[in-house]
Amino acid sequence: MTENGGAPSGEEDVVLDAVDDASEDDGAGPSVESLISDLEAVTARAEEYLNLAKSKQAEFENFRKRMMKQQAEEVSRASGRLVENLLPVLDAFDYGVAHGDGSLAPLREQMLLALEKEGLARIEPKEGEPFDPNEHDAVAHEPGDDKEPVVAESLRAGYRWQGHLLRPVMVRVRN
Repeated sequence: MTENGGAPSGEEDVVLDAVDDASEDDGAGPSVESLISDLEAVTARAEEYLNLAKSKQAEFENFRKRMMKQQAEEVSRASGRLVENLLPVLDAFDYGVAHGDGSLAPLREQMLLALEKEGLARIEPKEGEPFDPNEHDAVAHEPGDDKEPVVAESLRAGYRWQGHLLRPVMVRVRN
């Protein structure tokens, strides 16, 4: 038993065994060799525990970093879903402004500016730009003399949210 009433730890066992062994031998006390051997055993065990503690600390740090990254990704996905739900409102503003309702233009610009500050990027290809199926959704085709398909008209804006395509641009293609 230890002074505080608990069971002896592993290190105390080694030291107590050494003292017991020495007292049984000749009564003169433990030999220097046995004390050195016991000290080396205790030191090795301490190093083993230290390495284990360092390993667990590194594992915990990696876990913490992974959780922080997952949390940031989830926040980004949730905000992306919110922005995606607001795209029809932006479309309605675009439609109103395009059909002569000038009173909607300031509201549209204010909403678009607020969303752009958070990571929204509007995709609006110009007429004649090459058609990109990764960013463009072709809903109509018209004949043309172009060898490669090009954008003839942008029908609805596309958007990126924090670098990821949220919605492709709806276009008419000429080829």
